[in-house]
Parts: sequence; structure tokens; C-alpha cells
Amino acid sequence: MGGSATRDLVVVGHGMVGHRLVEALRARDVDGLWRITVLAEESTAAYDRVGLTGYTEHWDRERLALPGNDYSGDERVRLLLNSRVVAIDRDAKSVLTADGHRYRYDKLVLATGSSAFVPSVPGHDLPRCHVYRTFDDLDAIRADVQRTLEAGHPKAAVVVGGGLLGLEAAHALRQFGLQIHIVEMMPRLMSQQVDEAGGALLGTMITDLGITVHLAVKTESLQAVEHADGWQSVRVSLSDGTVIDAGLVIFAAGIRPRDELAAAAGLAIAERGGVLTDLSCRTNDPDIYAAGEVAAIEGRCYGLVGPGYTSAEVVADRLLDGAAEFPQADLSTKLKLLGVDVASFGDAMGTTPNCLEVVVNDAVSRTYAKLVLSDDAKTLLGGILVGDASSYGVLRPMVGSELPGDPLALITPAQSGGGAAALGVGALPDSAQICSCNNVTKGELKCAIGDGCSDVSALKTYTGAGTSCGSCIPMLKKLLEAEGVQQSKALCEHFSQSRQELFDIIMATGIRSFSGLLKRFGNGKGCDICKPAIASILASTGSEHILDGEQASLQDSNDHFLANIQKNGSYSVVPRVPGGSIEPDHLILIGQVAKEFGLYTKITGGQRIDMFGARVDQLPAIWKRLVDGGMESGHAYGKAVRTVKSCVGNDWCRYGVQDSVQMAIDLELRYRGLRAPHKIKMGVSGCARECAEARAKDVGVIATDKGWNLYVGGNGGFSPKHAQLLASDLDGETLIRYIDRFLMYYIRTADRLQRTATWIETLDGGLDHVREVVCNDSLGLAAEFEAAIERHVANYRCEWKGVLEDPDKLARFVSFVNAPDAPDPTVTFIEHNGRKRPALPSERPDPVLIGMPRMRTSSEGNKEIS
Repeated sequence: MGGSATRDLVVVGHGMVGHRLVEALRARDVDGLWRITVLAEESTAAYDRVGLTGYTEHWDRERLALPGNDYSGDERVRLLLNSRVVAIDRDAKSVLTADGHRYRYDKLVLATGSSAFVPSVPGHDLPRCHVYRTFDDLDAIRADVQRTLEAGHPKAAVVVGGGLLGLEAAHALRQFGLQIHIVEMMPRLMSQQVDEAGGALLGTMITDLGITVHLAVKTESLQAVEHADGWQSVRVSLSDGTVIDAGLVIFAAGIRPRDELAAAAGLAIAERGGVLTDLSCRTNDPDIYAAGEVAAIEGRCYGLVGPGYTSAEVVADRLLDGAAEFPQADLSTKLKLLGVDVASFGDAMGTTPNCLEVVVNDAVSRTYAKLVLSDDAKTLLGGILVGDASSYGVLRPMVGSELPGDPLALITPAQSGGGAAALGVGALPDSAQICSCNNVTKGELKCAIGDGCSDVSALKTYTGAGTSCGSCIPMLKKLLEAEGVQQSKALCEHFSQSRQELFDIIMATGIRSFSGLLKRFGNGKGCDICKPAIASILASTGSEHILDGEQASLQDSNDHFLANIQKNGSYSVVPRVPGGSIEPDHLILIGQVAKEFGLYTKITGGQRIDMFGARVDQLPAIWKRLVDGGMESGHAYGKAVRTVKSCVGNDWCRYGVQDSVQMAIDLELRYRGLRAPHKIKMGVSGCARECAEARAKDVGVIATDKGWNLYVGGNGGFSPKHAQLLASDLDGETLIRYIDRFLMYYIRTADRLQRTATWIETLDGGLDHVREVVCNDSLGLAAEFEAAIERHVANYRCEWKGVLEDPDKLARFVSFVNAPDAPDPTVTFIEHNGRKRPALPSERPDPVLIGMPRMRTSSEGNKEIS
């Protein structure tokens, strides 16, 4: 329908559920019946509030933005940020915002969510007390943490609440290097998700991380403490007599539905709060619906995203005259809190009459698993997993179904021959819900596979599974395998083997040439995929120069000329500056070279000085000046270890606790030029203030009072990822051993052009598996990995120095094959806004074609400078 038939829908609230409602309605409203106005109280459009703790790792709101949250190009949706609704006029069917604007509706949906509950203890409103709910809350917490660290006063932080929110807050604060106290009035942590035994194990594991846990106590009072320098901290008194002097306090003791707007309008409110609705999510006013955490559906509020999304789908269906009703909610949760796996599903607490429980509590391996069964021990009703939640993906969809085998065997550790994961996705019925967030069943996924979805990405796009919390993605992979969809591991059409298999072949056979490998294990002549990939393997397993003999013909344009090609065909020159520490003579040398050759200079994010605009024929002369002056190649052109960024450390910074500069120099000189499937960047920060942004790197090192914390798997680029903590409080020797192992494991097993972040995600067990390999030597390869790095260190040679010493290699550096002494007339520069840049085609003189450019294009393009 259209024209005069168009109706107005007003949605109050733009959280995850509000956004889901709009998306669902627009997808189904093919006739254009509804014109939608979304009134958002926050200044930021809908974002992933479930992943809010991730914001403390990168402080970039855009990374958590939900796809399509601005409704760009959709003329039927109007999003108004900073528009807090203050009143509902049910008679006039309109809402009023705080800025005085009024919006009329035909139907109204309340998606106002919930707010953090703050217990009314004396002092709860002190300046250094916070809640943990929004971006703005976390920004305020960060500001207080920084002030606390700078002031040098109590570094303790108190989290009131030991449930999900409390542990999330503790995780965020721990990353700042604070001493964390968790205060929980119940006798165990996460009392809503785990039972007494599971809570006991969880508490032990959290305590072992250096977090102090106070159970079965209340917060009696908070008192401001004034210090001589004007600083104010908070003295927290607990009911057991404990007193904690803290820099800040976070209340994470639960949530309350934001039903005050509805109550003021005379809508029915449930006994325990929330806007009372029926199963259609309709309130006692037929023109007003409620969805998400604010909705008390038949009297019950649900604080999880899955039920919230379901309520949004129900409302969307009802607005289009459907008959959908809210089903029994799936309250299953799977979380990794402070590095500890926790999961619960179904009737986790065993409240079903006459139910049975099967428990495996392994104190040695620190795992706890419980299954709740029907009275005949055949039907799975629910369960709890602590320490190892790998079976969750198989067990949760089986709730309500008859078990395919011995219940005890399903939760027996896999190393003992048991485990639910061994059953596989094939044991699940088609009705099993694989993705609870988006209500996608195994049967629907099988249909999608039958319709041509052949990988996880296609399944996510086609069904929506895996697009919210992502915990079901491993199950999607297993389902593809179970349905016979083969995921090719071939490097390219010329090699049926994967990159890892080719690496192992080269190591086992000793083959040192592409042609020899192709003749014995491949077919055809090779391509721009396999040639650079094999060249990289040969470089990371031997000490030959990458331009020796046949290897030179394998390289892409960057490695072919040992420089990064730029958009206008010129090249960059990037000498190494280990750890960002540079001698005055080298600064002078760079300036002299740049002036002599007319190059544009730029200080990069990797703490180096890049020189842009060099022609191919100029590169040897430029590098001769630099090498003679004591500088070497910075490997900005290679898929290799590039830079190790550092702050100024404890030599200069008053907050530094370790010598980050020397550590960065040591790491960069150790791993310089180490060839890998993709580029590798590192960072070293001298304290928790993290000025070197180490957690945005493939390998990040952050100083602590006791040593070094090691983070792995971060990267920038088109899919930014933040590094995750691998090990804590390491001494320098152990730190380097762990980095050796991590790098070699990555180099040996990753796919071509696969960054460390993606590589970790694709490994079975993810970061936990990497930790077992690196820290516990679970594969027995640690000595071999370390020896490989030692060989690299012993055999390292500056690649540009090797070129300058070899006339045959020097002969490659000409602009044109048939006119080697002629400069490239297309490479010209102009002054623009006080700095040099490449001239556009319209700004250059007409070039005279002298010969054929001597250039190869990279199979992946050249996206980055360094």
C-alpha cells in the first residue's frame, strides 16, 4: 500500500531490539504500509551492547555499530538521535521529546530497554561511582581510571555485583591494570546461570587471576576520602567488616526495566516491573506494543538479546496483521568471562519435578559439567558447563530431545574418549535451534545449503545465523561438513595442497625452488597466488636472498623491487627505526637523502620516517646512501615482521614501570624481516596507559609491576581486531620464548594472506588452543619453534645491502627494460597545500612512451604503505 494508506509507527528506543524491529518490519513491509520514526535517547545509533566490554579494548564506537543502523537510503525510516521521549499522550496518539517536539503515531512501540540497578547504600551517588551500561558510562569510567593512575592514589576498584554484568565490568577494569574486588551478596558468582558447585569452581578460577572475590556480603556504605593533594577516593565498607579504599566503584548489581514512561501514561505495569503485555507483545492499549527488556511478557521480563529479538519479530509480524506469539524463551547463555568459559542452557537449575542430574566435577582439569534429565534419563532438560564449554554447541540444541547415548559420556572430557562434541551436529534433529539469537534451526540451515550456500559467510547472509553473538559459527562449519559440502584447502589450481601442507612438504623434502616443488607436487606453470606464497615459505625456511635466481621471478611488485609501489607508480623508501628510537645522525641522513632525491617525507604510525616518490632507477642510489650511513631495510614492502612500536618507557615517563623502548628494540632486531603469510606488527607499552597501542597489534606487550603481559591477534586494516591476552606477568626471557613460538606456529599453519587475528579464529579452540601450544607446549614443538627463530636471527641479512653487493640484482632496478637510463615521465609531483603529492593525470605533461614499464602487479593489490 502507499499514499494515503501509509501509517505512522513511532519506535521509542534504538538499542539492539529497537533496531531489530525496524529491520524486520522493513524487510516484510513490501507494500510500504509503514512510515517509521525512531527516537533514540543516546547520541550513538544502535550498537552491540552485548559486546560492550570490547569497547574498552579499542575505544572506537564504530566497531560496535550494528549493520545498517543509520538506515541510509531508506526514505521510510527516520532516525532521530538525542531525542529522549518524556511523555506519551494516548488520547492524541503522540509522544513528546525533551526538546519540545511532538510526533504522532498510529502505532507505538516501546523499546526503552533497562537501566542499571544502583542499591540505595549511603554514598552511592559519590562522583567516583559509576554504572556499566552505555558508551558514555564506559567513557566516564576510563576518565576516572586515568585520573586514578595519574594521581598515584588507591589503584583498587570495587565492582558491586558478581553476576554477568559484574564480571564483564571486572574484565574491563582488569585491562587497566587495577586491583579488582568483586562484591556479591549471593554465596556464589553468576547465581542466575550456574549452581553451587559450578559457582565454586568459577570463583576459584577468577580468584586465581588475581581478582579478590567477596561472597555472601553486602555493601554497607561508601564514604568519600579527601587526600592532601585534593584527590578524592572512595572507602567501601562491607557487611563482614572489610574496608576497601578504592579509586572508583562500579555498580553492576542487575538491571531494571525502564517502564517509567509507560507508567506515567497509565499503561499496566507488571508486579516486578516492566510494561505488561500479552503474548503478542501488546500492552493494555491496543495501539502500543513493548519489546525487549522493558516488556514484561505475561508478567516476565527477559534480559537476554535472544528473547528480545524474538519479541521484535513478534511485533513486526503483528503490525502487518500477522498472528505471531511469543514462544517459550530460550535463556541459554555461553560466555567467556575473564578468560573462563561459562555456559548454561534449558532447565540449568533442575527445577523440573522428579528430574535427574548427571555431574562431572574435574578438580584437576578445572572443569564442571552438569546435565539435567527427565525422570527416565532419556530427555535432556538443561545443563551447566564451567571451564570448558566446547560441548555447548551440540548440547543446547538437544534440549527437549531424546539423548542419542549415555548422558555421562556426553560430558566426559574429550581426552578420555567422551564429550558431546564427538556426536557432531549430525546427531541433532532438524528442529534443533542452532542460532538462538536469530531463531535459526538446523532444518533451515540445511535448506540454505541445499539452495547453494557453500560456506559460513553465505549461511550468515542467507539465514542470519551467526550474525549476533557469533557463538554458533563453529556449528555452521560443522553442519557444512556434515552435509557433504567440501571446503577446499587447495592453495590454487596449481597446487591441491593447503599452504600449511606445502610448508610441511618443503620442510620434509628440502626442496628449495618453486619449479622443483611444482614439478613434484603441482601442475601447470603457477600463478600470482602460488608464486608469492611459495616464495614466502622458502624465505621463512631458509636464508637465501629473495631475489636470488628463480625466487626473483616469484615476487609481486613490492618484493620484486624491495619497495612499496604507490598509486602513481613511484616507490617508497622505508629504513628501519627499531622501536621508534633513532639516532640524530640517522635523522640528518634521512633529511639529506630526501632533499637530494626530491622525496616527500612522512612519519608513520609505526614510528618510522617514510620517503615517497622514488623512481625504480633511483632506489639503489638512495639505499646506498642509507646503508653506508648505517641504516637498513625496514621491510615495509614485505609480508614479514615490520615494526615494533613503543612508548618512551620508564626512562622518561613518570608512569612507566618497565623499559619498553629497549624491549621494543630487542624484539624488532630479533624478528626483523621474518617472512610470514601476512605482515606482522608489534607494540610495547611501558604501563597500563597503553600509549604504544600494543593491543592493536599482531603481538602486543604491556608492562606490569611484575613483568610483561603478552597479547596476540590484533590488527588494523579493513577488519580491525583487538589483541587478546595470552599470558600475564612474564619475565623478559619467557616473553621472548612465547613470542618465538607464537610467530613460528602462525608462520607454519596460517593460510596465505591470513592475518594473525583471522588465523586464531579459524583454529579449533581459538585462543585457548594457541595458549596450550605456546605456553604449555601441547604439541611438543616448542624447542623446534625456538630453534627456527634462532636460525633466522643468526642468518639475517639486510635485503637491500644484498642487492647493492650483487650487480645482477642491481640490473633489475630500471624504469624501462629497453631504455634503462631513462626516467619515468609519468612520475611527477606538485606542491599542494604546502606539501608534495603525486600529480594527477590532468596536472602532468603529456608523457612520451619510452618503453614498456618493468612492473608486476600484486595478486592482492597494494593497500597499505607500512
